[in-house]
Amino acid sequence: MANPSAPIKNPDPFHVAIVMDGNGRWAQRRNLPRADGHRTGVKNVKRIMQAARDLDIRMLTLYAFSAENWNRPPDEVKLLMGMLRGFLEQEGRELIRQEVRLQIAGDPSPLPSAVRQVLDKVMEDTRHFETYTLILALNYGSRQEILRAVQHLSREAQAGRVEPDQLTWGDLEQSLFTAGTPDPDLVIRTSGEYRLSNFLLLQSAYSEFVFSPVCWPDFDGAQLKTAVEEYRQRERRFGQTGEQIRSKSILPSLFKL
Repeated sequence: MANPSAPIKNPDPFHVAIVMDGNGRWAQRRNLPRADGHRTGVKNVKRIMQAARDLDIRMLTLYAFSAENWNRPPDEVKLLMGMLRGFLEQEGRELIRQEVRLQIAGDPSPLPSAVRQVLDKVMEDTRHFETYTLILALNYGSRQEILRAVQHLSREAQAGRVEPDQLTWGDLEQSLFTAGTPDPDLVIRTSGEYRLSNFLLLQSAYSEFVFSPVCWPDFDGAQLKTAVEEYRQRERRFGQTGEQIRSKSILPSLFKL
């Protein structure tokens, strides 16, 4: 039996989610246009994807474009959409070469048709890969996601296909944009901000959080490794006591409500 007084070292995180924040501030501090910060941030995505692979992180979710980002100046939104299309065109072949499945979380319908076309193609070309997954949160907002799920379950109840009193967390979970995706073990936000900004509010209920002061364009593999090392030192109790956890040989699985 495990020593109940021994510290627990978490296994490596399976799923890491990142709020990629600070492109604009990175540029402003260098007296550069915001566009330069976004371009450098896009280049950094490839670097972090490789760093995550080196750390054997099997699932990586990147908050690429929030539902609220449509409120930015039209020229900036157009620039971001163009860079998204360029990223997908350039990295699609690399995802196939490295056997990385691409998925999205969010509602892609408002995205420009040119972006949706290349997005659909890369997802189709990589859908059969199973070991590594890259998830781009696009036009994603957790509150919008929850409302959409509730509306769906309400329609199911009105049609008599579900009993409201018998609904479980699993039913709601399967109605989210992330249905079928394990919850993130670790959520990282860059640039020194300490908030989630409508990102995976339900899915991160038991996640560990690391807030890095480093802006996204400078957040490199060493920074990611540091965040993972911090995660490893955390004690994840899932509502139980530390003594209960340490008395078991493995960490508990989340129970279904």
